[in-house]
Amino acid sequence: MFDNKTILITGGTGSFGKKYVKTLLARYKPKKIIVFSRDELKQFEMQQDYNHSCMRYFIGDVRDKDRLRRAMRGVDYVIHAAALKQVPAAEYNPMECIKTNINGAENVIEAALDNNVSKVIALSTDKAANPINLYGATKLASDKLFVAANNIAGGHNTTFAVVRYGNVVCSRGSVVPIFQKLVDEGKDHIPITHEDMTRFWISLQQGVDFVLKNFERMLGGEIFVPKIPSIRITDLATAMAPNIPQKVIGIRPGEKLHEVMCPSDLCFDTYEYDDHFVIAPGIKFSSRSNNFDINALNEKGKKVKVGFEYNSLANPQYMTIEQIKAFNSQALV
Repeated sequence: MFDNKTILITGGTGSFGKKYVKTLLARYKPKKIIVFSRDELKQFEMQQDYNHSCMRYFIGDVRDKDRLRRAMRGVDYVIHAAALKQVPAAEYNPMECIKTNINGAENVIEAALDNNVSKVIALSTDKAANPINLYGATKLASDKLFVAANNIAGGHNTTFAVVRYGNVVCSRGSVVPIFQKLVDEGKDHIPITHEDMTRFWISLQQGVDFVLKNFERMLGGEIFVPKIPSIRITDLATAMAPNIPQKVIGIRPGEKLHEVMCPSDLCFDTYEYDDHFVIAPGIKFSSRSNNFDINALNEKGKKVKVGFEYNSLANPQYMTIEQIKAFNSQALV
């Protein structure tokens, strides 16, 4: 569906954006791929690896609605990946996080509507489910904006959806590169925030493939959640540094012991499919179907049981230490 189409990626120089561009170029023949981001150096560096004739690099910030509106002219699909994501930085700079993650989301929506973009998928995070930190709260607000945008669209054909998933292996700022740096530096211990901590685990490629598939599945208004394994942080440390002692340092401000992707409070709106969940919008759409047990690919889902919650602790799928080693190694490819 991406052949001869124009795709714009906000925050396109990030880990996800690079992998997304690489995958699009390998599998499809797009008309244009527009990387929209604010860092000229990162764009220059990305151009050295991705200089296909269909590539376009636009300097711009999602806070700038006029620049977004100009950038989306003639665009068919938008992936909104731009965000301020560091939890401590968001706590210390709350208004900056709000301007990018909430106001920026509104700007993306309005620019997409103004240019009759066909489909928009916004990337979310497990931290948006029952948030306890500002980053998660801003992403929850962003999710709500993209869901409600399907009503705001009115007579426009633009549809919006959200993809939510957990920790991305080896992405910038994630725990794997941090642990690896400590190992390389010969540190005498690996810091563990809590010995019982668990996290959802997904590779960049899995995240990209999930987003690509959901462009085909989406009806508009859904939050897509993949079924992915959990890991224990202690097992991750053991897999990466089996001969280095672990030291518990305590949970950081705004950090959860376990992450949630489908809250139990939303069980009445949650559908289970073979390889993913869908959280249907709580609001009713005046011009779109409110039936989310069958998607655009005619895949069928079913309502989850009352009280169901998809969290990293109760997840039936856990990775062993050996599986973590193999998975992390493959994720680097």
